[in-house]
Amino acid sequence: MPIDYDRLMHWPFAPVEQTYTERDTMLYALGVGFGADPVDEGPLPFVFEERGLRAVPTLAAVLGTPGFWIRDPATGVNWKKVLHGEQGITWHRPLPVATTVIAQTRVTAIIDKGEGRSALIYSEREISEKQTGEPLATLSATTVARGEGGFGGPAAAQPQPHPLPERAPDAVCDLRTAPHAALIYRLSGDPNPLHADPAVAKAAGFTAPILHGLCTLGVAGHAVLRTCCDYDPARFRSLKLRFSAPVYPGETIRTEIWQDGDVMSFRSHALERNVTVLDNGRVDIVASTQG
Repeated sequence: MPIDYDRLMHWPFAPVEQTYTERDTMLYALGVGFGADPVDEGPLPFVFEERGLRAVPTLAAVLGTPGFWIRDPATGVNWKKVLHGEQGITWHRPLPVATTVIAQTRVTAIIDKGEGRSALIYSEREISEKQTGEPLATLSATTVARGEGGFGGPAAAQPQPHPLPERAPDAVCDLRTAPHAALIYRLSGDPNPLHADPAVAKAAGFTAPILHGLCTLGVAGHAVLRTCCDYDPARFRSLKLRFSAPVYPGETIRTEIWQDGDVMSFRSHALERNVTVLDNGRVDIVASTQG
């Protein structure tokens, strides 16, 4: 069944209410690698409540998710062929370490790239605090529906990715992922067996379970937070990137960073395989909020 443009554009997402605790906040931080070095005090406030607990900014990526909604046959999308192409996050204020949120997702655009090619499905999720109604973050995502083009939808031009500077990077940050990183990260809300079961991974064409793309995003966010923001999460304003290739747990993620004023451009590689895993990354920050 081909994509029904009108149905997908008006997909009836129900609001999602989610309560998360300080324990959940620390578990997410552990899942993206905070606390890996027991004598590095920089990440401690994100994993140890006695250091004035803080939330990792990219925690927003796992809040109020609508689930694997595109698997519903009524979407007309072959869910087995979809890819997570791009992800963006805009923070309206630092995330609380524990609260209840309300999230509302909507499809914002669908681009038809033509018969035999892909369809691009753009969605947006607004996250606000339940008690105050105050907005916390806005997330944008691009889903690539491979081979689903030619359904008669708009053939608008695809937005161009953030260009990376052509000079050598200003900083490089290597962060090694734990061999069991995917098993920890999945406890933050993505139980897809592709990230845990070797048999499922092999059936999908991988040699072993792969790391969640949003976990890789969290590792890159950690690199920027560490290298450019002195571990101050209040300095993050927005992030956007493209997913290029999967990471295998245990690999080292090298993030190259270019700094131009308040704009941090970046890309990340799986160092052991010399494969680019995140590309066209951009983080907008503000001046120090400390002191």
